[in-house]
Amino acid sequence: MRADARCGKMARFLASAGIMPRPDQRPVGVFDSGVGGLTVLKAMREAMPHEDLLYLGDTARLPYGTKSAASVLRYAHRAAEHLIGYDIKMLVIACNTASAVALDDLQRDLAPLPVVGVVKPGARAAVAARPAARHLVLATEATVRLGAYSRALAEIDEHAEVSEMACEMLVAQAEEGWTEGAVAEAIVRAYLDPVLGSAAKPDSLILGCTHFPILRGVIRSVVGADMSIVDSAVTTASLVQERLRSGGIGGAAGRTGSLRLLATDGGRRFAQVGGTFLGEPLSTEAVEIVDI
Repeated sequence: MRADARCGKMARFLASAGIMPRPDQRPVGVFDSGVGGLTVLKAMREAMPHEDLLYLGDTARLPYGTKSAASVLRYAHRAAEHLIGYDIKMLVIACNTASAVALDDLQRDLAPLPVVGVVKPGARAAVAARPAARHLVLATEATVRLGAYSRALAEIDEHAEVSEMACEMLVAQAEEGWTEGAVAEAIVRAYLDPVLGSAAKPDSLILGCTHFPILRGVIRSVVGADMSIVDSAVTTASLVQERLRSGGIGGAAGRTGSLRLLATDGGRRFAQVGGTFLGEPLSTEAVEIVDI
């Protein structure tokens, strides 16, 4: 039995006996190659405002999406090891590419620390919304090359049909803040119009990169109201909340959790672009530069 499963079993036993575990105020560690994972962080803050959160953007090595699997695995281990130094109680890989490459390794190597990725929660949400459907995954080159969502969806729904599309230009679009208007729509249409006009038009669109949730509005305007759009940021936040609860390591309710932001390079750029993803202004001073 996995260590986190044992912790969950113990937490349920204590709860059934009327013994509630003490609140665990250690932070939840979150990392991504840059600012895209801030969409996951934002969803976590909204779902769990009482939790202390620590975010690391590995901006010195971005983007992970065009790197080899060996490089991404090495970067993910460095990021995880750095966050562990802050005594985190859970690690969240807020990057689809790093989740596809490194989740299994980190879960094994860091046990009993719970480690959560973003691919599987997104796949589960897609199947729940549209079972036995055609799913189109918008992702980075590396995520598509690894077939991460195809494997995850096949494990859950053998009748699912999956195609994955590398959309690197959408990453740049999101970082430039082109979230609406004619230019934003033209870029999205360049990717999606050929698929939407085909006989194999998807029933479900999975945002398989954490940059893409901020483009949800313009994507919706292109695909129309009938297509299901799955945002892995929200589904990952829900999974983190459940894992904290079931593991008996949730923080005390009724308080306002802290937020600490780390980056490996470019604090000014991180603050400028990151504010769009987090949904609030960020100052350069709020971003600590660290060396991993």
